[in-house]
Amino acid sequence: MPQDAAPPRGAPASDIDPFTPKNILDPYTWHHELRELGPMVWLSRYGCYFAPRYAEAYNIIADYQTFCSSAGVGFTNFNKETPWRQPSMLLEADPPEHTRRRAIVGRILSAPNLRAFRAGFEVEANALIDRLLEAGEVEAMHDVAQAFVLKVFPDAVGIADGDRMNLIKYGTMVFNAFGPKNAIFDDCMKDAAEVAPWIMERCLHKNLKPGKLGDQVYQAVAGGQITEEEAPILVRSFLSAGVDTTIYAVGNALWSFATNRAEWAKVKANPALVKQAFEEVLRYESPFQTFFRTTTRDVELAGVTIPGNEKVMLNMGSANRDPRKWERADVFDISRDVRGHVGLGYGIHACIGQMISRLENDVLFTELARRKVDFEMTGPVQHIVHNTLRGISRLPMRFKQG
Repeated sequence: MPQDAAPPRGAPASDIDPFTPKNILDPYTWHHELRELGPMVWLSRYGCYFAPRYAEAYNIIADYQTFCSSAGVGFTNFNKETPWRQPSMLLEADPPEHTRRRAIVGRILSAPNLRAFRAGFEVEANALIDRLLEAGEVEAMHDVAQAFVLKVFPDAVGIADGDRMNLIKYGTMVFNAFGPKNAIFDDCMKDAAEVAPWIMERCLHKNLKPGKLGDQVYQAVAGGQITEEEAPILVRSFLSAGVDTTIYAVGNALWSFATNRAEWAKVKANPALVKQAFEEVLRYESPFQTFFRTTTRDVELAGVTIPGNEKVMLNMGSANRDPRKWERADVFDISRDVRGHVGLGYGIHACIGQMISRLENDVLFTELARRKVDFEMTGPVQHIVHNTLRGISRLPMRFKQG
């Protein structure tokens, strides 16, 4: 909600509202305006600080002692308000509690542990490609991104078949809640009374298949590393971190390649480029756009003194297109050195689902490239209106053998 606080000395003020539908659908115009305004900007509509450039965003993410997550990674300050759900034990926690839990989840979601799932993902990817080539024209967000992620990811976690669209509804609630309590938030919360209990029920040990990722969390209970009460909340973290963002990443990749056909031609000619190309997708069209940190003390950043217990807003989409960091920042170029992008965060609070998200995208686009599949737009794209994520809701495409 708007605040009456005057802008702090040294920080230019802006009345831009990042959370209007217009600005959500066209973020890059106002990203540029705020980057040019200064390294730290005061958002007068929300009474909070905004870091639009790469350097400050990176430094804030890296300094978890000064810019904490335990007061919430959204606009709501848990030191002042009660969150709508129990806070995440990973994303919304700081050391030392965070360290123990992150070590367990990090091991479960590590690349070596996930290798066992690759062959199964490849089978599903090729079955999906067969269907796409047979159908020709499809709505790619539903028939590709959702179809693939809602199959392989819940299977890997060990969730039984059922209405897996509830996973998307839940993620939509979680991530929209990172923004202000606006009409976008109110609309997505309409199903909360039904969806939230459904999610928690799926996170119970009795409902998870043996040997899968969720069951491995409960094995840590048996080993005395976490408590019985912590386990379902940690499994829930998988479900909030591994669905929406990956679906939108797949869609953003399809759109980026379809609108930059020469780049897909490079990947198709050399499928080994998929991993590198996906990192450029994460920079160019970051699915995770916005989150917040809270200062633990008075701190000076870029010449601005920020008091303790104040919210600071970061925008990964803006940081990842900062021309101070990236040459031709608004160009999709899979050959660029993309190391250092913050599309999935950084440091101890980097996205816990990043390795499995990378695996899913690697498998899907490697198989598309290996099989020389081409895809093109057949109609206008429609982006989502979302407080936190950037993604596509409608992506009509045609798939054909190249």
